[in-house]
Amino acid sequence: MPTGNWDNTALSILLDLSCCYATEGNLEWAWIVSAFQHTASFHWAKMSITSDEVNFLVYRYLQESGFSHSAFTFGIESHISQSNINGTLVPPAALISILQKGLQYVEAEISINEDGTVFDGRPIESLSLIDAVMPDVVQTRQQAFRDRLAQQQTTCTITASTSGIQSNAPKNGEATVNGEENGTHNMNNHSEPMEMDVDVEIPASKATVLRGHESEVFICAWNPVSDLLASGSGDSTARIWNLNENNNSISTQLVLRHCIREGGQDVPSNKDVTSLDWNSDGTLLATGSYDGFARIWTKDGNLASTLGQHKGPIFALKWNKKGNCILSAGVDKTTIIWDAHTGEAKQQFPFHSAPALDVDWQNNTTFASCSTDMCIHVCRLGSDRPLKTFQGHTNEVNAIKWDPSGMLLASCSDDMTLKIWSMKQESCVHDLQAHSKEIYTIKWSPTGPSTNNPNANIMLASASFDSTVRLWDVERGVCIHTLTRHQEPVYSVAFSPDGKHLASGSFDKCVHIWNTTTGALVHSYRGTGGIFEVCWNSTGDKVGASASDGSVSCFDFSFNFK
Repeated sequence: MPTGNWDNTALSILLDLSCCYATEGNLEWAWIVSAFQHTASFHWAKMSITSDEVNFLVYRYLQESGFSHSAFTFGIESHISQSNINGTLVPPAALISILQKGLQYVEAEISINEDGTVFDGRPIESLSLIDAVMPDVVQTRQQAFRDRLAQQQTTCTITASTSGIQSNAPKNGEATVNGEENGTHNMNNHSEPMEMDVDVEIPASKATVLRGHESEVFICAWNPVSDLLASGSGDSTARIWNLNENNNSISTQLVLRHCIREGGQDVPSNKDVTSLDWNSDGTLLATGSYDGFARIWTKDGNLASTLGQHKGPIFALKWNKKGNCILSAGVDKTTIIWDAHTGEAKQQFPFHSAPALDVDWQNNTTFASCSTDMCIHVCRLGSDRPLKTFQGHTNEVNAIKWDPSGMLLASCSDDMTLKIWSMKQESCVHDLQAHSKEIYTIKWSPTGPSTNNPNANIMLASASFDSTVRLWDVERGVCIHTLTRHQEPVYSVAFSPDGKHLASGSFDKCVHIWNTTTGALVHSYRGTGGIFEVCWNSTGDKVGASASDGSVSCFDFSFNFK
């Protein structure tokens, strides 16, 4: 859903209307140009709006809202990859921001006399986005505003003349705007950026910002045996950053360029790297891309294999624990198990009726997959039909995760619920309802049976577009902590290896570290871009984070936690 407190239906209507004005290869955004013309009444000789610019803002809106497959389709049709816009310079929620300003302008127009003075009082009701682009509605509101104010002025005059009491209404030109003093109306209801507490702020000496990517960095992951941090970006590259302590120079980076074969030579694919995963011994890195190919790289950055059978973008991929197979999910509605040694597809599973969004291994041959078709399938290599199909979600299923023992499967959805499933029954074990917006991702704690922390209780963390993170006691099916310091959608959560701390990353540009026992915020860092992903290294003394401005950050927690 959109970043900010905008009605998604209104934005969706505008996006649908845009399709009516599409021409081959280039979307002519007549609706938004018209809206800007009406909204601001600008002198067009002083202003320039190109379809490339508008297309890019809409593309970014779709990405930030979690509509990844829609963003891909739109990006292809509008030739986003061929534009010369530097995405790292465009702030998050840019489309929402410009629409907010336009809406504020219309509200200001309604509140201003023809001679430029400001009406006393406040509008009858706030405008919606659709109202603002309908001239008849604006004129009606403006006339109603004038009529009401005229009636109020008549009433005030009669009252003053009969009682001798002077009206204490503000003078013309000193009125409040939308009820806020000095015209400081806040359009999105979000509070100002959280003031960082000195006692929890991560010191600059413990934060390393890694620059090199030329576009948003969607994902990052630590090598399981050394401090190599991999990142994947919209610039069609993955990078491996060396953050080992014995690396005396500035953190070095290996650039893994994702190319396709054209005209007998390799050329950049110009497609986002959407997913990456290290094998269990840290020798190989697998990446998935919007170009439809999965790739296997050595930790030295050399391309070992290219896996090509998906027809369209790959949204997720995972190594199995044994390291002999890779599992991928794509927009083509299928999942594929690949032989990691030969690069050949061992089996393709065509069971979903819509794009497959996530996959997770239960063991070395059995896995679960979820889709926008609201279904979850559990499949096994060699079987020509699902072992189990779980149904119960009423909207897209965004992520799935098996617990460490492989007994329970957790799923989260745009229907604002997360559900716990067992292979022993058809219906869900728990239907956990507490979030007020879409749940983007979930993670199990590395605690309980089958983990290195068997004496600690297992927990489940959920991250939502309602700006909160919740920690759940799965055995009882209850929420034990609601973590509320974020102010924008939360895209990622990750447990420390001992399960005692949780990292969360949000589009408010903040990375927070929480105590999972008390729910207390113990460390916090504000970056320069919205956070897409957070991850812990294997020893639990570093956290990596990837951001919308192209930066990758590393936080050193070798100092004691509180």
